[in-house]
Amino acid sequence: MNEQLQLDFDKVIKTLKISEKEIQLKKSFLKKFIENGFPNRKQEDWRFLDISQIIKKNIGELSFFNDYSLPNKIDPSIFVDGLEHNKIIFINGRIEKIDFSYEDQSQIEINDEIGKNIKFNYENSLIDLNNAFTNKVYKILIKKNYSLKKPLIIYHSTNNKIKSKNLNLSLNFELEENSCLRLIDYFSDNTDKNFVNILYNFNLKKYSILKNYKLDKFRNKNLKYSFNNIEQEGNSISETFILSSGSDYFKNEVNCNLNGEYSSAFINGVFSLKENQQHEIRSTINHLVENTKSYQLIKSVLGKNSKSAYQGRIFVDSKAQKTDGYQLSKAILLDETSEFNAKPELEIYADDVKCSHGSASGSLNENSIFYLMSRGLNYQQSKELLINGFLLDVVEKITDSEIKNLVKNIIGLKE
Repeated sequence: MNEQLQLDFDKVIKTLKISEKEIQLKKSFLKKFIENGFPNRKQEDWRFLDISQIIKKNIGELSFFNDYSLPNKIDPSIFVDGLEHNKIIFINGRIEKIDFSYEDQSQIEINDEIGKNIKFNYENSLIDLNNAFTNKVYKILIKKNYSLKKPLIIYHSTNNKIKSKNLNLSLNFELEENSCLRLIDYFSDNTDKNFVNILYNFNLKKYSILKNYKLDKFRNKNLKYSFNNIEQEGNSISETFILSSGSDYFKNEVNCNLNGEYSSAFINGVFSLKENQQHEIRSTINHLVENTKSYQLIKSVLGKNSKSAYQGRIFVDSKAQKTDGYQLSKAILLDETSEFNAKPELEIYADDVKCSHGSASGSLNENSIFYLMSRGLNYQQSKELLINGFLLDVVEKITDSEIKNLVKNIIGLKE
């Protein structure tokens, strides 16, 4: 693999118009990735779903170079109907279109930041891989006191031009003071056996609001990893909702640093898995100052031979008095081969805090099914009604009514 990595990296470098300093930086990220390789179950954060083995089993040998010189045709059938929205369109890892036509253009800045790689305080070889191979990095700035009039949908699409490829995507967002962004990540794949590696960095200034909805609904055989880093100043709010359903494998990771007083983070997610799928959400909320709040609710419905995992960590610094942190995960196992893993963590160094966590899993309640059948429903209808109510609890946490209705329609939930 290392020989293929180096060959593909050399091809990438030839296509980029960057300085020698930036090339050396990319080489350093490649070196780190080669030293560490893909994450595996020996690492605590990957103990439940070993991406290294899953890639070997589902894909085999990966190619890390994708030719971005030729444009891809945009298929309008992938667009979300009934919702006016701005667009960023990725096809096979290439940005084909950026469209903010609903907005005041003077209030949004879009800059190419290919040489400005994201750095974090902990090791993550998939971030190193992303930083080494990403061909375009844009920073999207929402200016002070501006709220986008329409949501931004980022379309993540693949077609049959690619197979056994590693695609690396990266975007930086900055929300200036008192600004607001509604962002939907919408996944639509027409190919399989690729590994998609997505890296977002959000910088929320005072009183800004981020609402991010990640919707992976349509069945496909791709493997995906998404890492969100969120930095929050005082009185800012981040809301993340994850629908994890379509891909063979998907791990969503959210790292949120509450750096300012009265900042809040909310992470809610739904696993709705059919057969032979493996999905995970891992969240880390770092309460670093006084008077911060976080809330997390994750629910799973798991079919035959499917597996989900939720790792949720709440860290409270010694300076972070009056922290309010809550975390809960629940799962319904529809088959004896289904598997749910939960690893809730509280690491608290302050005295005046209110933090709690919980986790539960089990099968559908047969007494409830019997009751519904006695009211005229058949067995399948009874199951669907119970599952509907179970998941609806999470979807109702979405604070944007327009997007809440979109999510309900995508999932097929009824009031």
